[in-house]
Amino acid sequence: MTDPTGTPSAPDTGAATGVPSAADEVVDIARDLIRIDTSNYGDGSGPGERAAAEHVVGLLEEVGLSPELLESDPGRASVVVRVPGADRERGALVVHGHLDVVPARAEDWSVDPFAGEVRDGLLWGRGAVDMKGMDGMILSVVRQMVREGRTPPRDLVVAFFADEEAGSVKGATHLARTRPDLFEGATEAISEVGGFSIDVAGQRCYLLQTAEKGIAWVRLVAHGRAGHGSQVNGENAVTRLAAAVARIGAHRWPTELRPSVSAFLEGVRDVTGEPLDPEDFDALTRTLGTTANWVGATLRNTSNPTQLEAGYKHNVIPGTATALVDCRTLPGQGDHVLEVVRELAGPGVDVEVVHADAALETDMEGSLPEAMVGALLAEDPGARVLPYCLSGGTDNKALAKLGIRGFGFAPLQLPPELDFAGMFHGVDERVPVESLRFGTRVLDRLLRTC
Repeated sequence: MTDPTGTPSAPDTGAATGVPSAADEVVDIARDLIRIDTSNYGDGSGPGERAAAEHVVGLLEEVGLSPELLESDPGRASVVVRVPGADRERGALVVHGHLDVVPARAEDWSVDPFAGEVRDGLLWGRGAVDMKGMDGMILSVVRQMVREGRTPPRDLVVAFFADEEAGSVKGATHLARTRPDLFEGATEAISEVGGFSIDVAGQRCYLLQTAEKGIAWVRLVAHGRAGHGSQVNGENAVTRLAAAVARIGAHRWPTELRPSVSAFLEGVRDVTGEPLDPEDFDALTRTLGTTANWVGATLRNTSNPTQLEAGYKHNVIPGTATALVDCRTLPGQGDHVLEVVRELAGPGVDVEVVHADAALETDMEGSLPEAMVGALLAEDPGARVLPYCLSGGTDNKALAKLGIRGFGFAPLQLPPELDFAGMFHGVDERVPVESLRFGTRVLDRLLRTC
């Protein structure tokens, strides 16, 4: 049996047992989640995740599970359920997603971003990639497992968190701090932004996320002397802020190759037969396509200004002006990055840390990474699997504080022409429906062998 790409697929267990398979359900589940607006504006406003959490609870209860719905604040809801495994002495595996999404402006999109429309073989909508598609994969596979009466090899802690898009404070971080009992005995975790395919010189490669950069979200506050807009003012807060933002945004951070990045570059070299010069972004792009944007960001620390705010009237020089800067840090570089940003900001500009979290890095050693590789290659035997570092962050940061080793593994076989990297937080976010079905087969194999 093969899928439409010609890849050997897992047996259709749904047909064999008379119950819907994960592949049968995944698109509908993901579509229904997209239709629940869970936009996270980062300021506590928005509809919150409660409606989506209640929907998830209903899907899990329908097959006989007893999930907990937990709120950190009204409307900021997460869902956790434990599925007992055959060997209760083994460390549990956390399989987790998040229910919130970044906002979407409908006027910018070709479709309603919250309609969950299926068009041209793709599921469109905010969250299709980040990450309600993976949420649908997790839910459909767990539902199939329970319906078939299968017991996983080890305990599974299945979680759907709030607030990942604003640093996890109201979701995974809150639960790790207040309800560590939910994750008792867990040693490893899998979540988003890994396991997807890219084309490297005609060879399909799957990227298994073994590392992710740290976060340092900072606010610049420039101070000056308020006054009339017509007067000479050598202490203009807006001028000071603009100069600080320009220095920070233009700063060229040096290249520093972490083990996860070196392992990825070595894997690409093995595929192409040619070494990749990390300083040559054009070469990265020619070899990796749009994935080069992610890889390039893992070669060094980054500091990108994202928001500006100053003044209240055209002819009034304000006394203060503010900007937000999104810094992403390599493992062990968090304090250094903040020190450099403060130097670049200069006199008269304060640097306040709004949110910070550490970088993570592991490797491909161990039975779980072996099982992930095995599950991918069972579905796509001619492929290669490479480790890589994520330039963003995930809820694995919160679980790491409980000693849980995290990976990114949301398996998707993708057409080479799809700008998958551009789908994250982008306009017209979409994912092929066959990619979601492929993902259920890989995830099902993993949870049979993990």
